[in-house]
Amino acid sequence: MLRLRHFLDEHCDNADISGIIDGLMVACKDIAYRLHMGSLAGVLGSAEQENVQGECQKKLDVISNDLIKACLKGMPQVKGLASEEEPDPVACNESGRYLVLFDPLDGSSNIDVNVTVGTIFSVLEAAEGADGAHEQSYLQAGQRQVAAGYVLYGPSTLLVFSTGNGVHAFTLDPRIGEFVLQRRDIQVPATTKEFAINMSNQRFWLPEMQAYVADLLKGEEGPLGKRYNMRWIASMVAEIHRILTRGGIFMYPYDSREPNKPGKLRLMYEGNPMSMLIEQAGGKASTAFENIMEIEPTAIHQRVSVVMGSAEEVDNALRYHA
Repeated sequence: MLRLRHFLDEHCDNADISGIIDGLMVACKDIAYRLHMGSLAGVLGSAEQENVQGECQKKLDVISNDLIKACLKGMPQVKGLASEEEPDPVACNESGRYLVLFDPLDGSSNIDVNVTVGTIFSVLEAAEGADGAHEQSYLQAGQRQVAAGYVLYGPSTLLVFSTGNGVHAFTLDPRIGEFVLQRRDIQVPATTKEFAINMSNQRFWLPEMQAYVADLLKGEEGPLGKRYNMRWIASMVAEIHRILTRGGIFMYPYDSREPNKPGKLRLMYEGNPMSMLIEQAGGKASTAFENIMEIEPTAIHQRVSVVMGSAEEVDNALRYHA
């Protein structure tokens, strides 16, 4: 039984990154405990306030954000942090070398109905002289991430991460309070018969995406020649974890409801870290028009459309958009 700390000591040659990942898990264990207690911990329901995205926050959105912030601010390795829930980055330790971006509780609309949610994180190296409180310091393409991962809070609590050398999964053993190795060097199957998309938005998609999904639904008789199953959990962590477990394609495409926004998901907090995991596991991640991790960000809360998962199926989707 290989514990997370020992795995990091053996497989990550950057002690600072190891420390950040190991330290983040202190906050994530606390979040997991509160989620598992549910209404008994008084964490369900709305916080009756909006975040920077204009979305109504759940109580546990706020609690999770505060727990992770407190954890990161105490780390000497961390120069600054940025949260999806806050308008501006926060400076931490001037001597730190790394910037940490995070979505404290992805899929939080599912909390009250006891469906899987998660925490997503991304780690960047700060440039020489960078200011941890300045947005410009964080505007780096996803290819420059030095680590990324998520914690999934479900029937079991799982950590999945990459430091650029494969994707590895750990399960929290509640008997000892430690994450232990579950799977190493995860690979996404290249082919799939499973897709995830919110079909209620179909009428707002671009014609290319409408055509692709229409052909998915035609099954064996259609041009793709096989029957597909559809999934939709409304939690990106859960959707990507399923793909890392058994393959599939996850799509949150551009739609016409807000023409000035290229997508709904956030590039820095969701698109980039999940793209790193998918690509490290042999899959592909795109906006349908360009590689997500090649995008040069212009704003810390920038949005992006997403098509990611099994490599051959992503290629199928991209052909419709070529």
